[in-house]
Amino acid sequence: MPSLPPLMQLAPGLTAAGALSADHIEALAASGVKTIINNRPDNEDPGQLSADEAKKLCEARGIAYHHIPFVAATLTRDHIDAFETVLMTGSHPMVAHCRSGTRSTMIWALTRIRQGDDPAALVALGARNGVDISALPALAAKLL
Repeated sequence: MPSLPPLMQLAPGLTAAGALSADHIEALAASGVKTIINNRPDNEDPGQLSADEAKKLCEARGIAYHHIPFVAATLTRDHIDAFETVLMTGSHPMVAHCRSGTRSTMIWALTRIRQGDDPAALVALGARNGVDISALPALAAKLL
């Protein structure tokens, strides 16, 4: 059986992960994941699973799939809105992923600032998960 990717707990029912392979999707399906949010643009790395391929794999396993691709320089309020909509309306448990988990953690943290969470506490949570989202307060000031 394929193994799960390393998962970073962000909130109840929500984890972040780095790049997912077809085997990871299989393992996530077997573990009960209901929604996957892909924050990676296609062709970010050679040989990465394309969004279309990932969507087909997810749909075949009963997982809702959402592609909200961005890189730090292209992140907009529309991306944050789309991500927040999936969080609020999608089925849990969810996995948000990108290359390393940093972008997915960052966009989630931006949604939490909208809800009144303390940016410093969110940066600390990222650090405990091994991701640097220290740019969070500046991004929030720019985008929210």
